[in-house]
Formats: sequence, structure tokens, C-alpha cells
Amino acid sequence: QAQLVESGGGSVQAGGSLRLSCTASRSVGSRDYMAWFRQVPGNEREGVAAYYSFAESYYYAASVKGRFTIARDNIKNTLSLQMNSLKPEDTGMYYCAARRGYTAFPLSAKEYGDWGQGTQVTVSS
Repeated sequence: QAQLVESGGGSVQAGGSLRLSCTASRSVGSRDYMAWFRQVPGNEREGVAAYYSFAESYYYAASVKGRFTIARDNIKNTLSLQMNSLKPEDTGMYYCAARRGYTAFPLSAKEYGDWGQGTQVTVSS
């Protein structure tokens, strides 16, 4: 099981930017999908962005498309999420996740078995 550690969260005003990073303890090449999820208390964990290495495909939630960019560095074993034009509704705990094998639902939390501990993002209006 890969150990994932997130960093880069913080507080920012609406319209600002943050960059999250996730470092894997072992080669991310062993995981087909790497993704970012977010969660606010009382809500289910929501898929934000995912990357499928085999097809070099990117997936984004409609709410973040055009504002967020996911990137994976297989040499450094890192996954990043560049978040621009942040909105108060982007506030939440952000988690890095990984899975092996194909899935038809790359933004579904149920499809992932490896998770980081999360990093908080707070966007104020």
C-alpha cells in the first residue's frame, strides 16, 4: 500500500491561488490512477481531478474545470493540484488518492484504496 502525504493547503481570499502537492512513498508508476478529492463536514468526499497514466487522460469535476490543473511527476513520485481563481465553495479538506487498474469512474471515492491524511483549504469571500 502506497503512503501518500499532502501539503500546500492554507487560507486564501477568493480569486487567489494555491498549489497542493502529494508525495508517494513508493513509485507512483505502480498506481494507474492518481487523484484529488475534497470533503466538507457532512458531505461525501467529492472527486476534483484525476490522472490515468496508461491513457495519459485527465478528468476534472465540472465545478473546477478551467481553474484547476492536475499534474503527475513519475520521477519525483509526486502529484500536484494547481488551483486558480479559487471560490469560497472550494473550501474543504483535500485528499490525495491512488488506485491500481482501470475504472470507469475515476472521480468516485469508492474506487480508491490508498489515501493521504488530507490538507485543509479555506477560501474566504
